[in-house]
Amino acid sequence: MSQPLTDSRIANLGARAIHQAFTDYMAAFGEITARAKGHFETRNWKAMQADSGDRLDIYRKIVDQCTKAVHDFLGDRVEEQALWMSIKAVYSGIIAGQDEWELAETYFNSITRRIFTTVGVDPKIEFVDTDFETPPNQPRSPVYKTYERAESTRKLIETILDDFSLDAYWDNPKADTEIAADQISRKLKAIGALRVVDRAELAGSIFFRGKAAYLIGRIFSGSHRIPFVITLLNEDRGVFIHAVLTEETDVSILLSFTHSYFHVVTDRPYDLVRFLSLIVPRKRVAEIYISIGHNKQGKTELFRDLLGYIETSDDRFEFARGTEGMVMIVFTLPGYDMVFKLIRDHFARPKKSTRDDVRESYRLVFRIDRAGRLVDAQEFEFLQFHRDRFNEDLLNTLLAEASETVSLQGELVVIRHAYMERRVIPLNIFVKEAEERAVLEAAIDYGNAIKDLAATNIFAGDFLLKNFGVTRHGRVVFYDYDELCPLVNCNFRTMPPSRNDDDEFSAEPWYRVDPEDIFPEEFETFLELTGEARAAFLQYHSDLFQPDFWKSFQIRHLAGEVIHFFPYPPGKRLRNPRPGSERVWSARYV
Repeated sequence: MSQPLTDSRIANLGARAIHQAFTDYMAAFGEITARAKGHFETRNWKAMQADSGDRLDIYRKIVDQCTKAVHDFLGDRVEEQALWMSIKAVYSGIIAGQDEWELAETYFNSITRRIFTTVGVDPKIEFVDTDFETPPNQPRSPVYKTYERAESTRKLIETILDDFSLDAYWDNPKADTEIAADQISRKLKAIGALRVVDRAELAGSIFFRGKAAYLIGRIFSGSHRIPFVITLLNEDRGVFIHAVLTEETDVSILLSFTHSYFHVVTDRPYDLVRFLSLIVPRKRVAEIYISIGHNKQGKTELFRDLLGYIETSDDRFEFARGTEGMVMIVFTLPGYDMVFKLIRDHFARPKKSTRDDVRESYRLVFRIDRAGRLVDAQEFEFLQFHRDRFNEDLLNTLLAEASETVSLQGELVVIRHAYMERRVIPLNIFVKEAEERAVLEAAIDYGNAIKDLAATNIFAGDFLLKNFGVTRHGRVVFYDYDELCPLVNCNFRTMPPSRNDDDEFSAEPWYRVDPEDIFPEEFETFLELTGEARAAFLQYHSDLFQPDFWKSFQIRHLAGEVIHFFPYPPGKRLRNPRPGSERVWSARYV
């Protein structure tokens, strides 16, 4: 007869089982990520697109499998907290020698929160703070490559491109290196730096996203440190340098919360994130983790950042600025640049969507190419805050209108489900309060945003200004997803002519309208812009009022075309894609 396992043995086996599941996840994540280079080299954009979606699915899949295995192993002891404290201690020791220790901690949290449905946080059975204030081990190699001063900037770029070898034909590398070197020289002159580059540091792996590849780092000239990104495209004529970015703002937008995640191979995400933080110091560590595909770790870092802010401030949650929504209640902390969005219990007419519909829309946004226009939302469950941190009007509204989500347990407010997003200025507020030139630019970019959404196979459903926002970089983005739907599901029609005066003045349409029918010519009627802002919008975007515009994108999507988005303006481009070789839409910069 076999002897029953001791608690220490159970803790050891449980910790190792969870660690093995994490190892399996990292292997699957790494395998998909590594394929991006081959997809770029062979221009297999459909495979790249498919991999981007598949990579998002593997975390939940492996967590589900691991949770079931742990349930089966621990049996009726699965919710025994003392046992889990021992499992956590053993697990912490196992990951101490691992390069991805911080990701391993987050994975452990995913398991315990599934099993215990933890309300708030429980430091005894989850890693609320990391167990390692400093990395528990040393990297085997630097996360970036260093290039010392060369005989010329052109020679430096040539050396870099040779080092990051691609198994693909280069169109005209000599011309590319000369143009790129000239761009750098112009930058050095503009900031009063030396005429030479003393040193360059670039992340050791290429960043892939969509149809582009990026070499990301920085260059040094005298006392100046300058962000440095080389963008590569690959068309039928071969690989070529499309842009050289040397502004922090440009790199920040490249890593933005409105873009899809990069595919970049790295042994130590911690080191890569810290290196990128040197280039874009204003960007949160959480956002950088998310941008390189480790969105769960980014979510962990974001929550830790929130807790730190709450502990060191007296801010109270209050309604966020903007028009009250019929589907979501949105609130924020005044000094914290994030908003929290909760689904209401009931939606006022004419809204017909359900809670499940809204959550499905957010899942859709999570999976598609966000093209720099859709705000990334992190989903949280069972948050807990003291009631004193809430404005009384807000708390009363939450309890009355989101009671399925919010409850009061003693002095604690428990939120069962919420989305957390970067705060932006609602466009309807921006056009009232910003300077005239900024309003004109935003009006034009508002149309660009709608067009970029169409290029991602998204129809926003509601083009009211209140559903769009302006980022700190002046980009217009969309954040109201409750009526969002795939563009190919819409039926874009021309308004039938009226038969007589009765038709013309009738309160009801004189023709049949199905749920999927859209009449673009109506958009102008509801365009809220006025004066010069309206005139600017109409000058650039009157095609939005024609069914043919929308149908043209439906044809492209139904044909399986993968449309690429440039995260930088035409003025940054060194060479344009060859006409006809790539039908690339870049509505942001008309």
